[in-house]
Amino acid sequence: MINPAQGGTQSAEEGEPTGESTTLMSLQNPGLTVAAVARRLGIAPATLRTWDRRYGLGPTEHCQGAHRRYSAKDVALLEQVRRLINSGVAPGEAARAARAAGAGQPPSPPPAQLAVAPASLGAEKASLRGLARAAYAFDTGACRLIITDSIEKRGVVWTWESLLTPLLIEVGASWAASGQGVEVEHLLTQVIESCLGAVEARLRTPINVRPVLLASAPDELHSLTLAALAGALAERQIEVRVLGQRVPTEALVKTAQRSGPIAVFVWSQISDTGDPMPLLALRKIRPAPTVVIGGPGWIGATPTGVERVYDFTEAVSRISRIAGE
Repeated sequence: MINPAQGGTQSAEEGEPTGESTTLMSLQNPGLTVAAVARRLGIAPATLRTWDRRYGLGPTEHCQGAHRRYSAKDVALLEQVRRLINSGVAPGEAARAARAAGAGQPPSPPPAQLAVAPASLGAEKASLRGLARAAYAFDTGACRLIITDSIEKRGVVWTWESLLTPLLIEVGASWAASGQGVEVEHLLTQVIESCLGAVEARLRTPINVRPVLLASAPDELHSLTLAALAGALAERQIEVRVLGQRVPTEALVKTAQRSGPIAVFVWSQISDTGDPMPLLALRKIRPAPTVVIGGPGWIGATPTGVERVYDFTEAVSRISRIAGE
């Protein structure tokens, strides 16, 4: 907290610090509120409370007669959790990994080790090692060849689930543990989008007359899963239109009204970025599209009129059935 005697100010709500009080320097003094920490992390206060309730990631500072406050150590832990989630790690796993790193347990391998032997990545170790080496060497040509070869031999679903997702998670975890490797994640993302886009571009005669819309929830910054889904559906001769990240529900409804989709899929990855209730407005369009949601970020119960899928393969299968009806 800012000391009023030093000229700081506070808001009326929960004694929330304002202005410069949310800078790194202010974190040297324990006492940030939920609202202040949420702003720092770029998430909703409700998400912080959910993390506290589900994973025990709450504030540890106790001020007599006041709300609990987040210390500098608390915020550092939350920042690491946020980085892991952004890289594709599930919130619960991210919380466990961040705590383990803070307790001095062995973190994920640093980039140099991962590039040489990502043995923890599971099946097809040779392809994974080759892709990791190419990524850390910034060899986009080699990355593209490995990913394209995998897509051609095994398809988009296998490549996404068994090659790309495990590697992205390991790169993200390594970055969170060491502070190095974010540029590798960005390079991989760019190459992956290019390879998946090439699959979609080869589609010439779709089986569906009405398109499928793919979009991220209004507060969701992640859209790489949508690119993978578009590629997998293109392999099945299904035409999609990808709207990308942070699509307001109003804009999604207007797009659906103009394009008349047979299905609308909405992705939410980060906790509490997805509220399914507003999506019921899509069901009022005529002809009404099937509304499908996926990802771990949805809050509350799934309302009647909205379907939920729980993994990538299920999303591909369900949308394929809808488009083929």
